[in-house]
Amino acid sequence: MNLEEIKDLIKLVSKSGIGKIEIENEGFKIAIENGTSFSEQPVYVQAAAPVAMAPQAAAPAPVAAAPVAAAESSDESRYITVKSPMIGTFYRTPGPDKDAFVNVGSTIQPGDKLCIIEAMKTFNEIESEISGKIVKVLVDNASPVDYDQPLFLVDPA
Repeated sequence: MNLEEIKDLIKLVSKSGIGKIEIENEGFKIAIENGTSFSEQPVYVQAAAPVAMAPQAAAPAPVAAAPVAAAESSDESRYITVKSPMIGTFYRTPGPDKDAFVNVGSTIQPGDKLCIIEAMKTFNEIESEISGKIVKVLVDNASPVDYDQPLFLVDPA
């Protein structure tokens, strides 16, 4: 990991509100702690390569696919929650003057692009693993997101 990557990581931690992040890679270990954290628990990331910043937490997630889990709320129990596969900045559009990938009411199929998450100056397109209808967008455009943070509610019916 070079100095520029470390500086980018520090900026990402301060922008996202993460309390603490630790990275370990082939004998190299770095821990960055944010004094004004919004998160109580540290986020642990183990990078496979210095350029790839995909987290390897509880379950590995491919960059192009978003993990899916059932919603916890009783009113929303029939909906599926699409969660962030990584830490970064959430974007609903491919560019500032472009239309959103999906909106409330949009019908999606597996492979449809849902959003972009920028991590370490890399723009990762997040694709749907399920089909259904977008019921709710849970994150504002250009907001920082954490690993496994809910992004969308989808009605699979």
